Amino acid sequence: MTGATSNEIGLNAVIVAVTDGAPRVLTVEREAMTAPALPAPLDKWADRHFALPFGPFEPGAHRTLDLGVRSWVEEQTGLNLGYLEQLYTFADRHRDPRELVGGPRIVSIGYLALVREAQPHGEGPAEWINGYSFFPWEDWRDGKPAMIDTIIHPQLDRWINLASNAHKRARRAERVSIAFGSEDAGWDFERVLERYELLYEAGLVTESVRDHAIGALQNHADKSNNAPIPLDDDRLTALATTGRPLELDHRRILATALGRLRGKLKYRPVVFELLPDRFTLLQLQQVVEALSGVGLHKQNFRRLVINNKLVEPTEDRVTQSRGRPAKLFRFRRDVLRERPTPGVGIPARRVTG
Repeated sequence: MTGATSNEIGLNAVIVAVTDGAPRVLTVEREAMTAPALPAPLDKWADRHFALPFGPFEPGAHRTLDLGVRSWVEEQTGLNLGYLEQLYTFADRHRDPRELVGGPRIVSIGYLALVREAQPHGEGPAEWINGYSFFPWEDWRDGKPAMIDTIIHPQLDRWINLASNAHKRARRAERVSIAFGSEDAGWDFERVLERYELLYEAGLVTESVRDHAIGALQNHADKSNNAPIPLDDDRLTALATTGRPLELDHRRILATALGRLRGKLKYRPVVFELLPDRFTLLQLQQVVEALSGVGLHKQNFRRLVINNKLVEPTEDRVTQSRGRPAKLFRFRRDVLRERPTPGVGIPARRVTG
C-alpha cells in the first residue's frame, strides 16, 4: 500500500461582470506553482500568472464555505460579493502540481459570483479580463468565429486520425461533432466545458502542454494524453490562438461557470444581477449577448422580455448620444412568484458549413 495523501479544501471564485457589452472575469496574479520551459510562442504567457481568486477553507475562521469565499475575495480584491452560488467540486489528482512532490491533494470548491464591475483594491494585484480571451471560440456575437474552421477543426481532425484504431477514431469524431457542431449537428452554447476539455485532451490549449511538461519532470505524465498531436509549427500556431491560460485548472473552473451561467439564462433571471436597478432594454440585451455569446434580434428580444413580463417601465428616461432619450426599465420581481422558470433564454443556432 502507498502512503495516504493528506487533503486540503480550497475555495475558488469565478467573479463575472458585464461592462460596455463585454463579459469580464476578475483574476488575481499569483506566483507560478511550477515553471516548466514552454516553447515559443507559448512562453508569451510566462511573465504573468493569472488565476481565479482563491484561498483555503479555514474551519476555525470560516463559519461556512460561503463566508470563506466572501472573506478571501474581499481580502484579495477588496470586493464585497452579492449574488453567490456554489458551482462544483474539483478534486482531480495532481490538479495542483505540488501534490506530485508530496504536497497535499487540494479539493477545491468553486463558486460563481455576479457583480457590477468595480476597481479591485485588495492586498494583491487583481485585474478584470475579457472572458472571451480565455475562450475565443465561444464568442458568436459577430457570427461563427473563423478560428473554428481554420484552426480548431483541422487540428481536431489530426487528433482523430492519430487514434490507435477505427473504434477510437469514430468515438473521437463523434465527440468533436457533438461539442463543436457539424453540418448535421447544432452548436450548443451550454457545452463550454465539453469543448474546453476536448481541446485539453487533444493537446490544443496551453495548459495541456504545461501540465504534461510538469508531469514529465516528475515522471508522472499521463501516457494516454502523451503528445496527442505532434508539437510542430501548426500545433504551436493553434496553441497560441486558443486563449489565455490560467494557473492550475482554473480555466476548466471558468469553463464550468460559463456553461452554468448560459444554462441559467433559460430559467433564472440572473442577468439582472449584472445591471443597475434601472436600465435600458439595450443594456439588458447587451448583457444577454455578452453572456450567451450570440447576437440577438433587437425587436424579437424586446418583444420576448416584455411579453414574458420580465421588466416593467419606469417614468424615467436617459439621454443617448443619438436619437430620442431611452426609456428606463426595472426587473419585475413579481415574475418570481408567477412563473417557475422566469429566464430570458438563448436562441438556437445551427452551424453551417
